[in-house]
Amino acid sequence: MPPASTVFMFSGQGSQYFQMGRRLYQDDDVFRRWMIHLDDFAREWCGESVIDVIHSRGKAEAFDRTAHSHPAIFMVEYALARCLIERGVRPDLCLGASLGSFAAAAVAGHVSVEDAMQAVVAQAEAFEGHCERGAMIAILADPALYAQPFLSERSELAAVNFSGHFAVAAPQAALAPIEEELRARAVSFQRLAVSYAFHSRWIEPAQAPFAAATAALPLGRGALPVVCCEQAAVLDELPQDFFWRAVRQPIRFGEAIAQLERSGPYRYLDLGPSGTLATFAKYLLPQGTRSTTQALMTPYGQDEKLMAAVLASAQPA
Repeated sequence: MPPASTVFMFSGQGSQYFQMGRRLYQDDDVFRRWMIHLDDFAREWCGESVIDVIHSRGKAEAFDRTAHSHPAIFMVEYALARCLIERGVRPDLCLGASLGSFAAAAVAGHVSVEDAMQAVVAQAEAFEGHCERGAMIAILADPALYAQPFLSERSELAAVNFSGHFAVAAPQAALAPIEEELRARAVSFQRLAVSYAFHSRWIEPAQAPFAAATAALPLGRGALPVVCCEQAAVLDELPQDFFWRAVRQPIRFGEAIAQLERSGPYRYLDLGPSGTLATFAKYLLPQGTRSTTQALMTPYGQDEKLMAAVLASAQPA
C-alpha cells in the first residue's frame, strides 16, 4: 500500500489562549528560534512583543484582542511547522481554516513568512479600525438548526465542521438573545474568544483597507498545494484575494476533508494551538479509512509529549 500523504492543518481565530506553546518556547530550540524571529517583525509593525503578550496572563483569561491574537496564532502555527520540517517531517499539502490560511500559504511556499506576517498584522489593524464588535458561537447540533429564525435572522453561518458542529457569527447585540434561545432548547454551545463576527457581513468594512495594505503582496503558485476551506478545494495557485475570502466566507472544513478523502489516505497533523481540527477530523473520517489524525498542541499541556508522538509515528518525507 502507498504511504499516507501528510497534511499540515492550521486553525484560525478562537483556537488561541494565553501561555500557548510556553513549554516548547522554553525547551525547544527550533520553536523558540522561529518565535523570536517572527516577534522581531511584530515589534517593528505592532510596536510591542507578541511573545510577551502570549506569556503575560493565565490560560483562563480571554485572549480576544485581535491585534494580539492574529499574529500570535500565526507565529505559533508557523513555528510549530518549522519544528516538524526541520526534523524531517514535511507536508504534502497544507490546509488552512480561516486565519490558518496565512500559515498554510507560508509553509506551502506561496508567500514568504515575513510577507504573510505583515499581512496578518494588516488584517488585524483593518478589523480593529473599521469593524463593529461581535463574536462567533460554536454550536453542537445539526447545522440544519441554522434555518431557525432565532439564528438565521440574527447571525450568519460562519462554519460547518461536521454533522454535529457548526458556528455562527453575529454582532454584539445579537449574542445574548441567541444564547438564551440555545439554552432554552438545551443545545450545547460555546462563545469563542474573538472580538469580531468573522465570516460574516459585519466584517466587510475591513475589506477595502486590508486590500489596500496588501495590494503589493506577491502571491501565487507555491511549492505545495493548499487545501482551501473556503472553497473546499485543493489549490496549486492562490488568487490575490485569497486571504480576505478565507476570513470572510464560511469555513467548509467538513467538505474539504471529504474532498481529500476521495484520494486518501492522509496523515492529518493539526498544528493549531488547541487541536480542534484534529478533533473535527476524527468525526469526519469515513469508516475503514487508513487516514489518521493527530494534534501537536492543546490547552491541556503536554505539548512536548504530543510532538514526540507525532515524530515517532510520522514517516519522514
